[in-house]
Amino acid sequence: MPGNTLHADYPWTSPDAPFVVAAPMMKITLGRLAVSVSANGGLGFLAGGFDLSPLAKDLGETAEFAKSQGLQLHDGILPIGVGFQNWGSDLQLALAALKEHPVAAVWFFAPKQLSDLLDWAKQIRAVSGGKTKIWVQIGTVAEALEVAKTTQPDVIVIQGADSGGHGLAQRASLLTLLPEVIDALAEERIDIPVIAAGGIVDGRGAAAALTLGAAGVALGTRFLACSEAVIAKGYQDQVLSVTDGGASTVGTTIYDVVRGIHGWPRAYNGRGIANSTYHDAEQGMSEAENVEKYETAVQQGDAGWGPEGRMTTYAGTGVGLVREVMSAGEIVKSVQKEAVQTLQRSTAKYVK
Repeated sequence: MPGNTLHADYPWTSPDAPFVVAAPMMKITLGRLAVSVSANGGLGFLAGGFDLSPLAKDLGETAEFAKSQGLQLHDGILPIGVGFQNWGSDLQLALAALKEHPVAAVWFFAPKQLSDLLDWAKQIRAVSGGKTKIWVQIGTVAEALEVAKTTQPDVIVIQGADSGGHGLAQRASLLTLLPEVIDALAEERIDIPVIAAGGIVDGRGAAAALTLGAAGVALGTRFLACSEAVIAKGYQDQVLSVTDGGASTVGTTIYDVVRGIHGWPRAYNGRGIANSTYHDAEQGMSEAENVEKYETAVQQGDAGWGPEGRMTTYAGTGVGLVREVMSAGEIVKSVQKEAVQTLQRSTAKYVK
């Protein structure tokens, strides 16, 4: 099974099953979800986002929850990761929180420039004594090669164009991006395990990514329909009701505009389910009017979501495959089981 080096670095994960990760989603994947994933043989990431002021508190609560679930520290560190949106994060806040509650891995994403990650990696490695592994998310071959040669992460996360939430506006799907990155790293004699992300919601997608050479897979959209997710009912209901994910979701910046979030690097947009906010923007509605209508929708609670609603519903193209709410542990185990079964069926069919 691919990913043995990762299983060695994260010994609580299932050694005889695919390496499954719950990706950090801002304000949604917090401590309870991250711990539940790790407690069931995966690796869960708590989303730090770009505002790290609550991170120390969140990690303290996470540590208490992990203890209550019998999830032990490994070599003195919490068996979860933390994700950062580096374009807006405060490194000193990150260091203070991680010094108090060291974690197994940190996931870097969307710096203003890739060289910004050098100091982040250096100082986090120093404060953890090298115990905290460095993960860097990329969206192009060029990014992968640059971070591999400079930041030298322990893991590279390859995010294809089908992912939900934020990513590079111009990038390929995993089907071509994943093998091209793997080939490019091999040509440079760089040996860094890669995690596939973007459009993977079940074991079939995981099996495909593993076949293409990934050491493991990260799921985001699937964990939106998770009992441990911190998510509004209206948001979750829309995720469950949408079909034809490629046609139902769009990449845009309007959802950041109406929520008053500014600062993302210009190369990024966010994929979410198309709704009235998006359609009105496409028809020429001014940003000011769109913001006003969004603020009115916020007051409607769960009714503010839906095709005719205005509330942001970030999700990837795989959203049409998400049909039921499950616990985080059930999702991890079902993805692992289905991936193994899919690989076994493929082997039986073509290897005689």
